Order: sequence, then structure tokens, then C-alpha cells
Amino acid sequence: MMDWVAAQSFWVQVFLGFVALAILILSSEKAVGEVVAIADYFNLSATFMGMTVLSLATSIPEISSHYIASVGILKGTLDFRIGSSIVLGANIGSDVVQQTLIMGLVVFLSGTLYFRRYFLWKSMIPMIGTTVMCIILGWDRTYSRWDGLILFGTFILYTYYLYWDERKYYKKAPEEADPPKKIQSRRDLALATLIALAAMALTVFSAQIVLAITENVVRVTGLGGSFIGVVTLGVASALPELTTALAGVHHNSHGVSIGTLVGSNITNPLVAIGGGALISTYWAPKPLLHWDLPWETVTGVILWIILWFSKGKLGKRASLYLIGLYVLYIVLRGVFFIMD
Repeated sequence: MMDWVAAQSFWVQVFLGFVALAILILSSEKAVGEVVAIADYFNLSATFMGMTVLSLATSIPEISSHYIASVGILKGTLDFRIGSSIVLGANIGSDVVQQTLIMGLVVFLSGTLYFRRYFLWKSMIPMIGTTVMCIILGWDRTYSRWDGLILFGTFILYTYYLYWDERKYYKKAPEEADPPKKIQSRRDLALATLIALAAMALTVFSAQIVLAITENVVRVTGLGGSFIGVVTLGVASALPELTTALAGVHHNSHGVSIGTLVGSNITNPLVAIGGGALISTYWAPKPLLHWDLPWETVTGVILWIILWFSKGKLGKRASLYLIGLYVLYIVLRGVFFIMD
């Protein structure tokens, strides 16, 4: 299949890339819907569901892209520097999109989003901390297997902490939102699991095609791989988080919306970058370390400060600030950091 795609003309490859990108988004959204129903079946709180199950499910595009790229780098079918810069750019770009543009859009469309102050310490501080970890570990321009072990190990420890915290403090209450699909029996649970696995497999396959075509676009245009990843894959791979967050708002389940957006910003670097680095190691382009990751850290801190002084409330004025931060990020990225 990859050989057939590579044999096509440049513009046919671009068209196929958009088709594969659409399949990637739709298949990941289908996987998310099934995982939501599975999590509801096991009576998890909305916030815990968003921080763990949903953050992993909505990060399928980033995670699969990283792992496919890492295997390609090991096999020699994907250029080490170009492959690394594309997936790292897409990953960090997706995180910036979620913290600014998507958070802003969700708040603007819903009118108001509420965060508990306890959540600011339990989840948002770790979100900022993971970004700082990526800056420190990648400052030597590589993410080694030891770096990958640190990142992935941190995810396992943090997930265990969330589980411990959930079991210790969570008291069963009526769910804030009903999932689009209700699982009534073990048979329904098995079917939902199979559908989720099939959707994830389709996501991995389409991610492989998108990566191969994107690498060729980078070669032909001469643009930096991380810039391509930031402005295209970064936005596209964040769409499952957007749809999930909006669904949570629609059903008045702010825990789903908040947990998914913040949780994905923890999952993306720890699981995707960490796991990918464990497989193949990565080359870290300067724009990622000097602009993307620092900007993500700054926007995370700004968001935390806004929430702290507004007592956990985000209104439409704050949403416009967040959207403005994303526009400024992209403009300055294109002006000063377009090349790797």
C-alpha cells in the first residue's frame, strides 16, 4: 500500500493525504465514543474518565503517529530528522491548540466553563510540569531511550495516583452526562471493545499513510517538518478532543470537557513522545525547544493564573484571550521559526 501511494504524483499524494487524515479523525472519534460508553459502564467519575480513559482515546492520533514513525525510523524507511520533527511538531502543536484555541472555542460556545481549585493543583500543575520535563530532557537535541523511560514511567505513576485519589475521595453521584451509547450487558461491553479496537487499528493505518505523505511534502516544499506538523497534523489530531469536550458541555458534564483537554496535554508528551523515544529515540528540532514547548508552558501558566484569580471560572472574555494566544503563536512561529 505504501509503495502504491509513493508511486503517485505529488498532488495525488496530497489528496490521498487529506483522505487519510479524514479517516484518521473519524476513526479516532468512533474509538472515543466506544471508550466513553465502556468507562460509563464501570462507573467512573466524569473528571477521572476524562483525565485517563478519554485523554488516552482522544490522543490516539498522536500516539499512533509517534509509534508508526518510530518503527519507520528503526527500519530506515523514514528519515530520522524529518520523521522526528513531524511527529514532535504535531504532538506539541496539538497540545498548544488544546490549551488555547480549543479551550477558547469550548468556553465561547458554552458561555462558561467551571474548574474546581482542587483540579488546578491535581491536574493542571502536572500538565505544566510535563511540558517543562520535555524541555529539560530534550535540551541536548535528542530524546533518548532513557528520556522515553522517564516520560513513560511518569505517566504510569501519575495514572496510579489518579486511580488512588479516585478510590479514596470519589463518592458515587448521579452522572453529569449520559454517554451517546449505553452498555447494558457484558455482550454489549464485548462488542463495544471490539469496535473500539477496530477503530484504533484503522487510526494506526491511516496515520501511517499521513506520515509517509507528509514526509514527501516536506521534501518537495523544503518547509520545516515540525512546522508542517504544528499547523496541519497538530490541528487535525486535536479534533477528537474538541468534539469530546463539546459533547461534555452539551450534556452539562464539565468534568468530561476539562478532564479530556487537560488530560490529553499530559498524555501526549508522556505516552506519545515517551513511548516513541523508547522505540527509536528522536531528534529534537530547535523551534520545538526554543518556541513550541516554552510557549506551551507559558500558555499553561497563563491559563492557571486566570483560573486561580477567577475562582475556577472561564467566561467568554477569557476565551477570546486564549484564541488570541493561539493566533499569535502561529503567526510568530511562521515568521521566526518556520525552518528546523
